[in-house]
Amino acid sequence: MDYFEDFSVNQRIPFGHYTVTQTEIIEFAARFDPQIFHIDEGHPLTAELGGLMASGWHTTAIFMRLAVDAYLGRAAVLTSPGVDELKWLAPVRAGDVISGEAIVEHARLSASKPDRGILTTGVRLWNQRDIEVLRMTTHAFVRVRPQR
Repeated sequence: MDYFEDFSVNQRIPFGHYTVTQTEIIEFAARFDPQIFHIDEGHPLTAELGGLMASGWHTTAIFMRLAVDAYLGRAAVLTSPGVDELKWLAPVRAGDVISGEAIVEHARLSASKPDRGILTTGVRLWNQRDIEVLRMTTHAFVRVRPQR
């Protein structure tokens, strides 16, 4: 288990890789963001925009999967108060291989709850051509190491 003290400012946390499929783009969008350019590859607007593209929310969900696999799954995370400055910078398309990193920007102990700290990370995702597709700032409450 990684506790608050196991993270440090400027620490880089690399993510693995995730390959996006056309089927999942359409399935995700059909359930959560059914705009035509996410679900209908034959529509003229989709063609005008360069083809079927993943919803930005789908791209954000891919970030979550990569982050849990890279570090959140073994961290003593309690919850998150949210994210700031979420930006979708380029379309994610079928066949794209997404990777990225989180960089710890700030780490401070909670003033009101001494059992936790607050980690702020800058997150970037990019595709196989090194084109940045997502950028955001995340915040997480992480337990401090228990006293023995």
